Amino acid sequence: MNLISYGFQDSNLLRHMPRFDEISYAGHNEDKVRLYKALHEGQPCSILSLNFIRGDEKILWDAIEDFVKRGTANAASSARGIYIFDLLTIDIHREIKTFNHAELSAVIVNIARKMSPGEMKMVKYSSLYALLRKTADYDWGKITFKSAVNVFKDKPQYLDLLIKQLLKDYIFPREPVILLLNDISQNAVFDPGNAAQQERLKKVIAGLVPNSMEFVPEVYIQDKNGARELLSGCSL
Repeated sequence: MNLISYGFQDSNLLRHMPRFDEISYAGHNEDKVRLYKALHEGQPCSILSLNFIRGDEKILWDAIEDFVKRGTANAASSARGIYIFDLLTIDIHREIKTFNHAELSAVIVNIARKMSPGEMKMVKYSSLYALLRKTADYDWGKITFKSAVNVFKDKPQYLDLLIKQLLKDYIFPREPVILLLNDISQNAVFDPGNAAQQERLKKVIAGLVPNSMEFVPEVYIQDKNGARELLSGCSL
């Protein structure tokens, strides 16, 4: 499924990124790192993204997650079959005061009733993007909710730990790769004035450029202030 067709490029996750010709979702690991496969100017590439929020703002994410869960639970009562609802991204600060879980339920039910087992569809509601997959037909409905947001409990100077998390157990392919840290906090973690943070970031970024690597990754961090490119990808 090409997510570009559903406006995913304009989501809060990717709106600051390079424009892609194709994007498909390839799942996430136990560390909540999501993998996308993309095509940019004819060149295949991988996108590793990690959504995160400051520990002291977790209550905001919990509230939005509860809204979405209620929407999926209500939809299940009108659906027929077993489904998995995988939330890809949502602008929590935009939705915290206006999100309507009843409207989301209606959108989900309208999509679900047209699906066959094994089929996957995009659910788009306001700033929410999610994938709905039907796994089986039944006379009753069940929707399993899935999301992937990391709660960053460390001090801001340890932001580099999230970059290391993106790289955990990952072997760079012989194709371009984008590492994207997506901070959904109201109070951004990245701070150009935090000398300790910036020094640690420089150190971990420098370690991403071994001579044996054919492609150097592009590393971005984005938050409410926009996106910053911490390392520019290039072919060695």
